[in-house]
Amino acid sequence: MKIYAAPLEGVTTYIFRKAYNEIYGSVDKYFAPFLSPAENCPMTPREKKDIAPENNSGINLVPQILTCRSEHFIEAGKELASMGYKEINLNLGCPSGTVCAKGKGSGFLHEKDALQKFLDDIYSYSEAEGMKISIKTRLGYADPEEFYELVEIFNAFPVRELIVHPRIRTDFYKGEPRKEFFTYALEHVKCPLVYNGNIFSCEDYEEFSSYFGVSLDPIMLGRGLVSDPSLAGKLKGETVQTDFAKLRKLHDILYHKYQKIMSPDINVLYKMRELWTYWQVLFEDKDREIKRLLKAKKYAEYEAIASRILTE
Repeated sequence: MKIYAAPLEGVTTYIFRKAYNEIYGSVDKYFAPFLSPAENCPMTPREKKDIAPENNSGINLVPQILTCRSEHFIEAGKELASMGYKEINLNLGCPSGTVCAKGKGSGFLHEKDALQKFLDDIYSYSEAEGMKISIKTRLGYADPEEFYELVEIFNAFPVRELIVHPRIRTDFYKGEPRKEFFTYALEHVKCPLVYNGNIFSCEDYEEFSSYFGVSLDPIMLGRGLVSDPSLAGKLKGETVQTDFAKLRKLHDILYHKYQKIMSPDINVLYKMRELWTYWQVLFEDKDREIKRLLKAKKYAEYEAIASRILTE
């Protein structure tokens, strides 16, 4: 089974990816949080640092681009090619209001003619330059039946892989994935297909595979992988430690790395709080301690609480 790590903005940066890969492994491909190219600026210095090959050694990384302007995509693609990348992912899934208001992410999905012209341009570039382009998409913007027309559009291009999150933009991440539309994808999409959405456990994987009548492979994990960093190993049938030694190691590496690059102290604690909003599902019997940790304002207080949670 191949497992892909989804991009989570502000969470799965190169610091997280590198630490996770060294401690847990089991992920076959990582997707970087999106680059948002602008006129005469294919990527910001911060974005470039995140995907710099020297910061991602030993990692199979695919940069992701968020734009509705084909010329911006192509300029960013050329920059990425100069860095040695051979594959780019197009983000057609982000449901953020500010993103969609600009016609990007899943906001691009209800502009079918513009989307087709955009894909004409970027796949002409792709074929001329040997750059592979995959797509991460939702079913549509406001109506899941938009997916039928989107599949026809995608099938006209040499899409490297189509990663489908079976929700529409207005679903955000709520409710159940609209599984019947992924069934349609399995039957009609011509390129390699990847499932993404609501896999938080081995039981979830088995339930989805049973529904679709196939062993889903590859799959993309996002919130589920951050919430339980051992999930990829569990899904691959690897022997996984039952204690929290690996999670503590991941925590400590991230905490100390953030301390080196961020200031003031409260910003580091904000960063760690964000991670604990995912990890807290592993500690359902320690709700009181988690609540105290999420309110900690000093390193000493935070460290004492985190140590108790991770060792008791």
